Amino acid sequence: MSACKRLLHFVKHRSLWTHVRRNVTTWSPVGAAFNAAHHKRPNVFEKNVGLFGVPELSCPAGFQAATEKALKNTERLVERACSCPPGVETVESFDRLSDGLCKVADLADFVKVAHPDPAFREAAEKACIDIGTVVEKLNTNVELCKSLKILLESPDIVAQLDPDTRRVAELFMFDFKISGIHLDDKLRKEAVALHVKLLDLNNEFLVGSHLPNRIASSAIPEHLQPHFADEGSFIQVGGLHADSPNDLVREIAYRIYLYPNADLMECLDELLKCRYKLAKLVGYDSYGHRALKGTMAKTPETVMSFLQLLTDRLSDRTAKDFTMMGNMKKKLNPHNSELMPWDHPYLSGVLRAERYNTEPSLYSPYLSLGACMEGLNNLFSQLYGVSLMSEHASAGEVWSEDVRKLAVVHETEGLMGYIYCDFFQRQDKPHQDCHFTIRGGRQCQETGQYQLPVVVLMLSLPHPTKRAPTLLTPGMMENLFHEMGHAMHSMLGRTRYQHVTGTRCATDFAEVPSILMEYFATDYRVISQFARHYETGQPLPENMVARLCESKKVCGAADTQLQIFYAVLDQIYHSQPQNHTTTDILKEMQQKYYGLPYTQNTAWQLRFSHLIGYGAKYYSYLMSRAVASMVWKQCFVQDPLNRDMGERYRRQMLAHGGAKEPMLMVEGMLQRQPTMEDFVDALVSELNLNFETFLMDSES
Repeated sequence: MSACKRLLHFVKHRSLWTHVRRNVTTWSPVGAAFNAAHHKRPNVFEKNVGLFGVPELSCPAGFQAATEKALKNTERLVERACSCPPGVETVESFDRLSDGLCKVADLADFVKVAHPDPAFREAAEKACIDIGTVVEKLNTNVELCKSLKILLESPDIVAQLDPDTRRVAELFMFDFKISGIHLDDKLRKEAVALHVKLLDLNNEFLVGSHLPNRIASSAIPEHLQPHFADEGSFIQVGGLHADSPNDLVREIAYRIYLYPNADLMECLDELLKCRYKLAKLVGYDSYGHRALKGTMAKTPETVMSFLQLLTDRLSDRTAKDFTMMGNMKKKLNPHNSELMPWDHPYLSGVLRAERYNTEPSLYSPYLSLGACMEGLNNLFSQLYGVSLMSEHASAGEVWSEDVRKLAVVHETEGLMGYIYCDFFQRQDKPHQDCHFTIRGGRQCQETGQYQLPVVVLMLSLPHPTKRAPTLLTPGMMENLFHEMGHAMHSMLGRTRYQHVTGTRCATDFAEVPSILMEYFATDYRVISQFARHYETGQPLPENMVARLCESKKVCGAADTQLQIFYAVLDQIYHSQPQNHTTTDILKEMQQKYYGLPYTQNTAWQLRFSHLIGYGAKYYSYLMSRAVASMVWKQCFVQDPLNRDMGERYRRQMLAHGGAKEPMLMVEGMLQRQPTMEDFVDALVSELNLNFETFLMDSES
């Protein structure tokens, strides 16, 4: 029975839904698939096809079989890469080698954090370690590197390579170099040891950065203790409670959650030292220089110039934002009116709500999950000629019964790939919205077919019920559009090589497609196509969308400045050693790049988990937003559903993955060469608001 027919059957037989039957049943098949409550229909005769259709993964033990198969194939491809004449075949062998290992490693990376079965998670973790060990060995395999070096040092051969093949060859060589392949035996062993040590330090810091802190219950006023997790004689603080209307609750949470942990401080110090030492060992001035090679920014100097220029341009607006927050705090709490870091998130929200009344519950009835998926389907259809089609997942193919499977189908090119939507809350599931590449796309020379990409989108939304479908807040809806931007980057990329497919590109470019989707998510011309009340069928009023858009600009300069502070801190930590503690550096940078006072005996940097995945590249969010803003204003603001512009966007930016220099893709889309000043202008113009009027309103 199709998803749509199941929904019709369900509506017909549930009296609670009869009053909305006429409107609910107008959802498209993809909308119906996400708005319907899930009903398990077990079929004991259906064969278990394994996770993502990988036969070996019908049980946890299959990870070992999949790993062994990949490693056996690796040996064969290494021999081939080392023995074949230098040329295209060499690069193809490297890419097939990468593809075979990534198919296991990427899948295992996802399963180890998302699968509800501990046995699967444990088996996936072991697979990650086994594959990671082999990758480390390959990155220091002198013979393998030599075959690539011969190719790249032969001008006649290089001249015959197409641009994609040459770039992929250079990227593989870069991977060798940052692993210390060019060093003598002693230094190469030192580099390998540093890599291994960093893996442990990264994991230790990531785990520690999310652990709660505890304090004796007696240290906190009794009437405030119910706001925190009770452990008898202790209370546990696992976050900043930034949305609490109680000033003291926010302050207590800030001071306790950010209280320094000596072991974690030592871990961070050692991590930064090891990163610097490794970067110097392989020939870079700092870890920042090593991390930024190949990005749009290219160097730490360019990043700092961008961040400083943005700070200078925002300084007056940031000061006005803090003035507004200060006035609001005086109004709410005249006896304790000094503006502190724990006030910023809460008071900026109060100011937005007071001015624009954007209470999420007013919007949610118009934003059922099915409606939003229908909206995405319509948008992709109009921009790219692509449809999202709900498919039945076979037995064993998904890790949870409520995971939905989508086929992405182009009107002329056919099936483009698969998106698995793991959208609903469950116990032990990671809370952060994210995108996982399970299998990258590539042109299979051995078969002549294109290997279809497979991705997972993970959100944490409430389940639909008998009374109502899953209803999204505006923030949830934007996150959905954001993550779907990553997914379509993977789907619409048609790179020859897996090594550079989809989101496997420079970090400061990878966020551009996802951030651009946020602009579509807040444009009434797009929203009006799908946002309608789940009970009455009434469309979301245009003035509500306008209020939502304008509200984002309130305190926008201060919000941006906070992100600048984080990005600067990340750059300084990954520059030359400073001979200061990480806390001293934080205190100095907070004063210079944020403005709100540092709180004694706190160490926010120990909660900065992005230092692991985004080390020296946290600025990427700001730079990507600048690029997305420029693309939106120049190419889509006049007509967000323009097919010609959608095709240009696909052709110039989405199709190439990492196979093309990121700045060249931006230039191709904008048809000009943007400067850092252009990027800053784009971000500053985002915040245009009648500040004087708003300031007077807030003071009155």
